[in-house]
Amino acid sequence: MIRHLGRYREITGVLAKYGLGAVFDGIVPPLARLGLLKRERADGTVPLYRRVRLALEELGPTFIKFGQILSTRRELLPQPLADELTRLTDEVAPLPFETVRPVIEECCGPVEEAFAAFDEAPVAAASLAQVHRAVLKNGTEVAVKVQRPGIRKVIEEDLEILASLARRIEKRYPDLALYNPVGLVQEFSVQIRRELDFVQEGKHAEVLAHNLEDFPRVVVPRIFWECSGPRLLTMTYIDGVRIDDLEGIRASGIRSEEVADILLGSYLQQVFEDGFFHADPHTGNLLVTRDGTLAFVDFGTVGVLRPERRDAFIRLMSGVVDEDVESIVGAYHDLGVVPADEDLDAFKDEIYATLRQFRTYELGQVDFGEVMEQIPDTLRRYRLKVPLTMMQVVKVLIFLTAICRDLDPGFNFPVHAGPRIAEIRRRQIFSPEHFAEVSRAAEGWLGDTLELPQTANVTLKKVAAGSVIFSIESPDMLALGASIRYAAKLLLIGMVAAGFMMGSSLVMLSTDRPVAAWLCGMVSSVTFLGYLAAVVIGVVAVYTVLVRRG
Repeated sequence: MIRHLGRYREITGVLAKYGLGAVFDGIVPPLARLGLLKRERADGTVPLYRRVRLALEELGPTFIKFGQILSTRRELLPQPLADELTRLTDEVAPLPFETVRPVIEECCGPVEEAFAAFDEAPVAAASLAQVHRAVLKNGTEVAVKVQRPGIRKVIEEDLEILASLARRIEKRYPDLALYNPVGLVQEFSVQIRRELDFVQEGKHAEVLAHNLEDFPRVVVPRIFWECSGPRLLTMTYIDGVRIDDLEGIRASGIRSEEVADILLGSYLQQVFEDGFFHADPHTGNLLVTRDGTLAFVDFGTVGVLRPERRDAFIRLMSGVVDEDVESIVGAYHDLGVVPADEDLDAFKDEIYATLRQFRTYELGQVDFGEVMEQIPDTLRRYRLKVPLTMMQVVKVLIFLTAICRDLDPGFNFPVHAGPRIAEIRRRQIFSPEHFAEVSRAAEGWLGDTLELPQTANVTLKKVAAGSVIFSIESPDMLALGASIRYAAKLLLIGMVAAGFMMGSSLVMLSTDRPVAAWLCGMVSSVTFLGYLAAVVIGVVAVYTVLVRRG
């Protein structure tokens, strides 16, 4: 902790500045709390969640990225906070070109030799990297993404601090352990380290480009590996406007409704057919060119869905559209989201109430976007653990519904997406891969069936030989067994006490004849000890029953 003391104090100072110091007063290490002593009065007119966002932005790239990741985990956060975190901006002052030149030349040699032209003023600057416009020797116009020097060291230090804070949170607030702060930080650490590896980002772009090659009006930048590396990524420069710039889109003579259709189709294929999708769908990462082509940029964050989870999501969406609560709950189960048995009926009732609440009676359909918005709230109320990929998909669906409505006021998700999802499902069912899977499953079932007689024969022989032991475990049965064993011990103690009592009484009765004085004294002593033992055993038994067993 001492080696991070300066950064800790910087963090506590920023938290105090925005009136958040008291929240973390018991979490930050004692030496770092000195920064909380100089608390500034926060502007009471600024809402709490906005102050959280502003503090994260001031704390730098690690905390900005962490907030952006948390914004996808809407099942953990209040909706207003999640909405505020989605507004996190990552725009910073650009570095001078001479500062980033060594990073460029580390990958592709002298700038003047690798490029025909290079614009030293960046066209965009963020906390992890900045982008310069350039021209290759063959005349291709490119965008060169350069990682900020020293940023990896800064992030690694912040990740250690976040991990320490997460451990302290779980220790100080045991109720929050359910949300697994340590696991969230570990998950985030893996993701941000991947974002720092530009080679990985380039490979993501190539996979996405291959998957979307059948979409003529979708483009993914080409990666030029001869001028790329772990800290430098050179790709085709795409000139376009943001997808939320409706005026810019229409000024080029492009119908925004067509853009919505392209966006919807490309994302449905990515998520439900390919299982590999662009998982950071904000309006700055989607551009529309002058000829109406949709361009994806920034591939640091992608989602990956196994085939069985794609199928579960399709069933979840179909259940929402058809208002089928059982299908929705079954899909949740297959996604690993399982409510406790005692909560299941209430969970189903809440899903049904949500479907009815957002039903558009004029069209006779459920408002899909509104239901998707409500899913995280329902999951949070029941404290259900949710896979990251599920929330990534929910985020994509919420974004799709919102941006498509902006582009096309008449957009209705069930009407526009339903037939495409049904077609994807049909292709999956009749695909060679699905038939191969069914064939493998059938082969396994057939093998098990053929082995059944032999297995039954072996089992019956073991039963006949008495070598089979049946073990049944149940909490109630175990408790009953413990009670019986306890009662048997008390019964044994009582019998021993009674034995001492009866034995001593018999000895006393057997001395009614005249006996020697020394013998009479010995008999009296033995009798007294017997009675004393009986009393002690009885007291211990009563204490055990009434006090120790409550």
